[in-house]
Amino acid sequence: MKIDDPTLLPILERIALALERLAPPVAPDFDPALAEAFVWHAASARLEPVLQVNRVEIGLLKGISQVMGILTDNTQRFAKGAAANNALLWGARGMGKSSLVKAAHAEAARATGGRLKLVEIHREEIESLPDLMRLLRAKSEFRFILFCDDLSFDNDDTSYKALKAALDGGIEGRPENVLFYATSNRRHLLPRDMIENERSTAINPDEAVQEKVSLSDRFGLWLGFHNCSQDEYFEMVEAYARHYGIDEPIEALRAGAVEWSVTRGSRSGRVAWQFIQDLAGRKGLKL
Repeated sequence: MKIDDPTLLPILERIALALERLAPPVAPDFDPALAEAFVWHAASARLEPVLQVNRVEIGLLKGISQVMGILTDNTQRFAKGAAANNALLWGARGMGKSSLVKAAHAEAARATGGRLKLVEIHREEIESLPDLMRLLRAKSEFRFILFCDDLSFDNDDTSYKALKAALDGGIEGRPENVLFYATSNRRHLLPRDMIENERSTAINPDEAVQEKVSLSDRFGLWLGFHNCSQDEYFEMVEAYARHYGIDEPIEALRAGAVEWSVTRGSRSGRVAWQFIQDLAGRKGLKL
């Protein structure tokens, strides 16, 4: 077939179109000024702006004052350009781990004129962390908190290695303008049977276990959240009631809160909020 053969052009055009379909889409240019928070989509290498972040005011978070002070101080230092630690918030469900991350970000962002951004990455996309960090590294005039909610790893899941490398051990290292916050119900992120299995099958069991546990060591802050007492639970309920102007006698409010917690089988900030939603609905109020 000759180069100037007229039948060659349609064939080349079809080949070019096929290659375009196979190639990954070109990621749009990322402008951090568009929003205060973003969600990472690994498939398209895109950061989607979040126009309104779902969060509560930091003053409504009760029963966690110690860890709140530690995380807010760490976040404020990072927002101002000082050294700060990656943080793992672990422990009881419903006690405000993710709420605290979002509230601490809001406080620090306001204090620094919106320079600090919150970027959520889903657990299933952890392996794309290096790509995301390269994108954020280029926006050095801003600072970013990467946030992964409910982070944990199951048996046969090796994506934890990507997280380890991205946090500390990779050749590029963590960008100076990026910090990583994660929440989890597990202190060590990996199930106990996974660690024990490594111990039983490895040539050097202690080294194998250290390999697994060292993932949590990449987080300079380990902030534990524990089940609240009844007094702390009442404090949460009463704070919500005051904030939303719910007029209810204190005795009736507490009695209703106790009954609600009994039906749920637990006391937590989440249970307190669910009770307030129910109470407001019964009174015809909109929160």
